[in-house]
Amino acid sequence: MKNGPPLPHGSTGVVHRLNDWWRRVTSPVRLLPDFVIIGAQRGGTTSLYAYLTANPCIPPASRKEVHFFDLYFKKGLQWYRSHFPIALLRGYTERIRGERLTAGEATPAYLFHPAVPVRMARALPQVKLIAMLRNPVDRAYSHYWQKVALGRETLPFEEVIANEPPDMWHEWKRAVEGSSREREAVRHYSRWLRRHSYLSRGVYVDQLQEWAAVFSRDQMLVLCSEDFFSDPAAVLGKVCEFIDVPHCRLQEYKKHRQGQYPEMAPATRQRLIDHYREHNERLYAFLGTRFPWDR
Repeated sequence: MKNGPPLPHGSTGVVHRLNDWWRRVTSPVRLLPDFVIIGAQRGGTTSLYAYLTANPCIPPASRKEVHFFDLYFKKGLQWYRSHFPIALLRGYTERIRGERLTAGEATPAYLFHPAVPVRMARALPQVKLIAMLRNPVDRAYSHYWQKVALGRETLPFEEVIANEPPDMWHEWKRAVEGSSREREAVRHYSRWLRRHSYLSRGVYVDQLQEWAAVFSRDQMLVLCSEDFFSDPAAVLGKVCEFIDVPHCRLQEYKKHRQGQYPEMAPATRQRLIDHYREHNERLYAFLGTRFPWDR
């Protein structure tokens, strides 16, 4: 019999609660992450994290998107630790396999949240950061259709982007920094951020500059998602080298959470290419490299 008998009704919830309890109890002896994939949303982060955690040296966190530094920061660092492997496993891996066990998570919303860089720098000053940047035109369109599929967006794409405030991220940053009650500031902006940030999330340079202000540049690996989509093995090897684990080649590089939706109208695409041109030029100057996006 391939699968065991089904669990009694309601037992799945009990198992999950027991697992959460065990993780909390053992959190003091658990690792903190060595690397974090910080974004961007709809940039291939789910696939990258799946490929990385197929490596026996990289056990997955209890969930891919822990969301500690944006949504659950008040739960405290011990809560965050509860999502990662027990530290003894690292010693066992080094002794048995002769390789270092590496822990990490991937919460792509981190890149856009203005409070996260400072929080993470204080809690994880030595962590390595990985950012996957997709052509912001395609990222915005993919993000929109993801929300449509989830039932969270009903307006046409052209109407949504036409109504998006031109400086949404900076408005949110000022609100968070100027409020002693960040929860209220985030709640105030949550609807707007959900419905009016498709374009703002693609202005990567402003977001990366916040990270570079508190982390050294050699702690940050910024990748082009299009390179990852076309040659995932090569980009995976680059990431493995960056986080100092052996490159584990996979038999198959399955794409995760790949959406299916109609092509963007050519006039809309050109409008967005023009919209992002100046922002992308600032990004290229910041990174010292160019991505093939302006076409």
